[in-house]
Amino acid sequence: MSTLTTDMQHATDGQKELTPILDVRNLSVKFRTPNGMVTAVNDVSFTINQGETVALVGESGSGKSVTSLAIMRLTPPAPRAVLSGEVHLRDANGDSYEAVSASERQMRALRGGVVSMVFQEPMTSFNPLHTIGNQISEGVRLRHGLSKKAAADRAAELLELVGITDPLHRLANYPHELSGGMRQRAMIAMALSGDPALLIADEPTTALDVTIQAQILELLQELQAKTNMAMLFITHNLGVVAEVADRVMVMYSGRIVEKADVVTLLKNHACPIPWVY
Repeated sequence: MSTLTTDMQHATDGQKELTPILDVRNLSVKFRTPNGMVTAVNDVSFTINQGETVALVGESGSGKSVTSLAIMRLTPPAPRAVLSGEVHLRDANGDSYEAVSASERQMRALRGGVVSMVFQEPMTSFNPLHTIGNQISEGVRLRHGLSKKAAADRAAELLELVGITDPLHRLANYPHELSGGMRQRAMIAMALSGDPALLIADEPTTALDVTIQAQILELLQELQAKTNMAMLFITHNLGVVAEVADRVMVMYSGRIVEKADVVTLLKNHACPIPWVY
């Protein structure tokens, strides 16, 4: 892993000193198909600072989720998928790493502790054969080296942190025994188990009703305020963007076609894309 050069040192926004947690430079992702190489993400560049929420919006198939998977290095291995460009991540100690060129062993060390992800559908993310407690505490034990008992206690604390009542009882539940909103909260708890500097939330409220959606959004904002983590929020819902984002990037056909702060974009967006209107 390589240390970032001086251009990734503290940036300045007026009088406010900003710490870049994520710096994506010219990221491209291509997939090998029977008909040749297909470009899903094309020369994407952006930064996210500590404590900042940046929304990545666009229609289905625009490349939002592939971008997030590339940041986590969860795309299929070469030659099925080919990544190019740079993804620089900074941890809580200020140490910085380049993810695209990192080995798989190095990426396992980064996932969870430096960057973590809340996936779109928790039922496909949790293993149905293991309890919620086992799945959360496993990550805690691997990340922090705790005993089984201490890891279970930490898992209960995380469930309580995300607003799940009677957390000790819920540790023994299997994923199908929880409601959709509770599964999503448990997924957030698992993502936070390594105290990440950057949280990627890939449409975390899409399958939820509006009441639970509002609760999840409020929860994410509260957790961010407590931990000062950066957040990349992926969605196609501009109503959600208005609630949570500081800045917005619009993605279309694998490219970022517009960037602005949330107020400017919602009032004066330039993209003639039907879903924006």
